[in-house]
Formats: sequence, C-alpha cells, structure tokens
Amino acid sequence: MKCGVFYHDHCFDGACSASIFTRFHRECIGTAQEFSYIGLMHRAGSLFDESAFVDGENAIVDFKYFTSPRVTWWFDHHQSAFLTPEDHKDFLNWQANAQDKRKGGKFYDPNYISCTGLIADVTRERFGFDTAPLAELIYWANIVDGAKYESAEAAVEMAAPAMKLTMVIESSGEGFVPQMIPLLTEMSLQQVLDQPFVQKELGPLMERHRAGIELLRQRTMLDRGVVTFDITDRLTEGYNKFIPYYLHPAATYNVGLSRSSFRTKVSVGTNPWTKVPVENLANLAAICERYGGGGHARVGAVSFPPDQEDTARKAAAEIAAELRARA
Repeated sequence: MKCGVFYHDHCFDGACSASIFTRFHRECIGTAQEFSYIGLMHRAGSLFDESAFVDGENAIVDFKYFTSPRVTWWFDHHQSAFLTPEDHKDFLNWQANAQDKRKGGKFYDPNYISCTGLIADVTRERFGFDTAPLAELIYWANIVDGAKYESAEAAVEMAAPAMKLTMVIESSGEGFVPQMIPLLTEMSLQQVLDQPFVQKELGPLMERHRAGIELLRQRTMLDRGVVTFDITDRLTEGYNKFIPYYLHPAATYNVGLSRSSFRTKVSVGTNPWTKVPVENLANLAAICERYGGGGHARVGAVSFPPDQEDTARKAAAEIAAELRARA
C-alpha cells in the first residue's frame, strides 16, 4: 500500500511533521510500503488537487483541513485550520463517529506551538509511538515555529543547524524537501545539514541571506511600532522573517509585501521579543482571515494572485494602519 503525505511546503515544521508522521506510521501502523511527499502552499484559489491523492492512505500535516473521504490522516495546529464551516462540521462528525483509529485519524489542537509537537504527543499517547529518539527534532520544531529564539541576533545570525536547515527548506526548489524529509527522523540535524545535497544549497543561500539583510535595511520603515516594507519588485519569498526585528528592535509588528511566481503575499508578524503584554497584542490570524488569509495569533499571512499587487498593497496598508492604531 502507498501513503501520500501532504505537508506545508517550504516550512521547517511542515517538513518535520511529514518526517515524524512517516516514522510513526512505519513503526506503529505498518500498512504502507511506500511513502510519497507532496508540498502544499497557501495561495489564492483552491489549495488542494484531489487528483494528487494516492490509491491507499493520504495524510495532511501542518496544513488546512480538506473534506474528502480519501484523506485518512490529518494533523494541524493553526488557528485558521478550516476554510469553511462545512469543513469544521465534517471534522467534528469524523471525531464523533471514528471507530478504529488505527485505520486513520484526524487531530487538531491550536494550543500547540508546532504541528510536530502535536503529532508527537498524539501518536505517543494513543498509539504508543516512541518519540524519545526524536527529542532534538521536536525541540527545534517548537523553537522555529513558535519563534522561541533567545534573541533576534540568534534568529538572524543562524549559528544553530536548525536555523540553517530552516533557511534551506524555506528557499529550496521543487524536489528538495521530499529528499530531506526521510532523513529528519533518522539523523541528527547537524548530520542532515552535512549532506552534500544540502551543502550545495547552503552556500549560495547564505550569500542571499546577507543580501536580504541589506535589502531590508534599505526598504524597512518603522512607524508607531509597525515595520513595513515592499519587495515585490524582487521575485522572491526567501527572506528571514526576523530581519525586521533585528533591524528595528523597538517594533511590535511587521507587515511585509513580497512576490513569487504564484502569489503576492502579505506577511504579518509580531516581534517575539516585544515588551508589550500578551493581552494587549493583536490576534493576527483573525485580522488576516478578514482578507482571506489566516495563521496563528502572533503571525499570519494573506495570499493574492501574482497579478493583484495593488489589491495586496491596499490590504497591507489597511492592516498596518490598524496595527499602528492599536499601538
């Protein structure tokens, strides 16, 4: 039997989630002889292509819910996990009527920092999966996805192997992450980083990272606690999300515009090191949902078609104005 694993592409937690799910399924379920990996991206329009599902089992990890009888496993922790009320109802119906959990499972908890952590706890508690050998992976998935770095310098200067792997995963081309996923639960992060196919990507990306710092040094502007920038004239999404706070430590939020071949993106974030009390911070997922996006309470995004830069720019300006008003 085959198992198709659909994961949040160009995301460290997405890759780790796919890897830990694969090892769990192999050790505790054992019905699949072959795993394939398909990356999913937030974009304008349909997020899923049902024709990509395999004949066998299909799992979605660290990504939105999809109502389909062909989806046998689903794990997510995002506040904006359900595209429609009907999707949420389908999930609740599945929860109420599921019998043999070994034939599949759908699990959701927005209180988890990372989807990797959610998968680890659920599979250990419900299926007896031994997660002890994966402690390093789970630890760093929580650090990266929860932005739990000790400082902006640690996040931007990237001394730890996990930080370099995050940059490579976020910036890599098609076919790179599926090559890495099987290694993440079999090797240490340093061993994965040392793989020749990873090292081949790392050198040029470090150069681009340094150029990205200089680009954002030129483009970012701080106004009433909100950093804004627009790099839509550069066809890229691969920039370190903590550079705005590295350059502007006093910022509370940042609202950035970027463009790739398939979308124009409004990225919205909260400074992990802000001194503003948590109860006074804006729920960014709720704000982004009003524009068709979503995310977490402290970080979110909205995707527009690549030819709708003006619409995206208007949304970014409105979001920035709302956050300035809060500040």
